[in-house]
Amino acid sequence: MSKGAAVAAALLFMLALVAVSISVGAVSIPLNGLGAALLSKDSPSYFIVHEVRLPRIIVGILAGFGLAVGGVILQSLVRNPLASPDVIGITKGAGFAAAAVIFLFPKAPGYALPAAAFAGAVAVFFILMLLSRRLTLSPAMLALVGVAIGAVFQAAIQYMIVTHPTNISMALLWMSGSLWNRGWREVISLLPWIAVLLPFAWMSFPKLNVFQLGDESSASLGLDIIRQRFWLLLLAVALAGISVSAVGAIGFVGLIAPHMARSIVGGRHQWLIPLAALLGADLMLLGDVLGRIIIIPREVPVGVMTAVIGAPYFVYLLRRERKVR
Repeated sequence: MSKGAAVAAALLFMLALVAVSISVGAVSIPLNGLGAALLSKDSPSYFIVHEVRLPRIIVGILAGFGLAVGGVILQSLVRNPLASPDVIGITKGAGFAAAAVIFLFPKAPGYALPAAAFAGAVAVFFILMLLSRRLTLSPAMLALVGVAIGAVFQAAIQYMIVTHPTNISMALLWMSGSLWNRGWREVISLLPWIAVLLPFAWMSFPKLNVFQLGDESSASLGLDIIRQRFWLLLLAVALAGISVSAVGAIGFVGLIAPHMARSIVGGRHQWLIPLAALLGADLMLLGDVLGRIIIIPREVPVGVMTAVIGAPYFVYLLRRERKVR
């Protein structure tokens, strides 16, 4: 399959999942009635589609874009296919900040939770830079320090859960990752960030391609390694942080989507970034659809479903890495 055909196939699969996602749920809408539900205000399903399902679909797509492209950048800079926003601590930092708001400030306004999550992700980035600066931001040190930071924040989250049993349901739902109750407010808060940052990520593909050659080769070609790695890491953190702030601490999307895309189109980032973004959106929508139909009328959080989908693939990656070594 050619690279363009792979991107087109991922896009078509995403559109198919959008149609299915609009159709399924506690109230089913026949596929042949989607046109009326979307366009006619007289349709009994118009409100459900436009106020409940469409916004959560758009939020899922945008968050899938952000998590997947953030994962592409991290894996390229760290030069490790097992790197992702959740593995190196970015998601854990966002989760800790969100949990702090939920447990310590339960009466905080609604915007405080996503704002805190984004701030937590950025805080992890600066801690990561501070601790690894003396070793010139080497890929191995970034990965090791990130894992350590993530472990510390995860322990802090567990401590707050144990010591603050109130609001534990809300905290667990957020930390598992969910598209439940996501509306146009979340779309409006997420869309401008993704619309600005994604083009920046794609335009960075020449630098990311050069980074694949190794630090010595990159430096010999005139690339300012430390400076460019810093800004690209900040871009990845911004993409992942704003996505997590909207949907919660969803794992595996930033790990699996980039690796799947790389196995299809190779390491050329001009193709890798758009394909990974589409596959990230596909994983989010697929997880959401499955979570809504397994135990109707209840929902399984999309983060749980992406973990169920992604965990076997993660084990496969670990086994393959071991064989390569």
